[in-house]
Amino acid sequence: MKTLDKIPTGKIERASQLVKTGIKVGGNYVAYYGEKMVNPSLNRDKLNENNAEDIYDGLKNLKGSALKVAQMLSMDKSIMPQAYVDKFSLSQFSVPPLSAPLVRKTFKKYLGKYPEELYDSFTPDAMNAASIGQVHKATKDGKNFAVKIQYPGVADSISSDLALVKPFATRMFNLKGKDSEKYFKEVEDKLLEETDYVLELKQSIEVSNWCQRIENLRFPKYYPDLSSEKILTMEWIDGEHLSEFTSHNEDRAKGDKIGQALWDFYMYQMHHLKQVHADPHPGNFLIDAEDKLVAIDFGCIKHVPEAFYIPYFELARPEIIDNPKLFVEKLYELEILRADDSKKESEYFTKIFYELLSLFTKPFHGDYFDFSDEDFFGKIAQMGEEFSKDTQLRKMNGNRGSKHFLYINRTFFGLYNLLHDLKARIDTKSFEKYIA
Repeated sequence: MKTLDKIPTGKIERASQLVKTGIKVGGNYVAYYGEKMVNPSLNRDKLNENNAEDIYDGLKNLKGSALKVAQMLSMDKSIMPQAYVDKFSLSQFSVPPLSAPLVRKTFKKYLGKYPEELYDSFTPDAMNAASIGQVHKATKDGKNFAVKIQYPGVADSISSDLALVKPFATRMFNLKGKDSEKYFKEVEDKLLEETDYVLELKQSIEVSNWCQRIENLRFPKYYPDLSSEKILTMEWIDGEHLSEFTSHNEDRAKGDKIGQALWDFYMYQMHHLKQVHADPHPGNFLIDAEDKLVAIDFGCIKHVPEAFYIPYFELARPEIIDNPKLFVEKLYELEILRADDSKKESEYFTKIFYELLSLFTKPFHGDYFDFSDEDFFGKIAQMGEEFSKDTQLRKMNGNRGSKHFLYINRTFFGLYNLLHDLKARIDTKSFEKYIA
């Protein structure tokens, strides 16, 4: 794979790259509609493939928050066309890495020594590369290490990337009023946290200690003396990424075992720790030789305030959902309904959130849930498609809902998709034994 000697970090450089990508996508549409005039039965599959490839090619060299968006979108399998999911999934652990000279320069700057001075051996080429950093394998005193190195300039480019995206997002989601700034601030703050490897080291050690009793779940050991604000060193654990495992696994018992560990891990964090690993994509989990789940990335931790936690999970209870008075109360508490809503807006959003929550919270309605249920995921996909075509929704003020929804909903969407890939049958109350 081609390596990179430089990553664009300036606003003009990065904007230019995005403009080039936009021109390519525009050309794809011109070609598509030209062909469709000759062949009216032509579908959008080839257009989606070309657009996905051009967009990904543009983002992969930018890295940072631009590529992080692709990574997040790759988790939305029920909504995104398959061509985008397939291409954007590469951003989870397979993008062009930094060149060896740039890696050496990073080590010298942040640890004061070159890799060969710190380790007995160090792979010059990255083993995996994703949106914010890449991983090398090293050895020292008979131990194997995974060394994560952050791409230069990633933190500095986050604000400028969001400034470029903000006007489009504001129009796309019809965000009205100054209050919409809270959503962009939430995203910016979490992305900046992901570039702070000192914070990630602290979070990794804490979560590993707090969750070590959960069955069939492993964490690597971390090494503070070989880490810094841009370099993070941990124990190397052999295994395959969760997506690689699910691509060939046909043993339902294994899928159930790993899925249960994943569910218990997330529910224990959410209900007991009131903070959660908010980046559940396949690149952040390994499956080891004993079919245990290995959690390997804690850069994105979302803290869940009590004022959000209580009404959020009350809306997962059928007796609340089916009680119109209580249901509306919770929608106001979560800022889904607003005091300045018109009667039409209030009725409209009450209706669509009733439909949405009645479906999306089904895994919490009983003691067991089968995440291989194609009917459940088919209904989620159908609902997403209906929302995307709803012209009335586009006209409504999209500036609604607590800022905490952004990462908590992303977490559950990602968790559901991972459990679906595993075809896991889950005991939804199992996590409670760890709290007791």
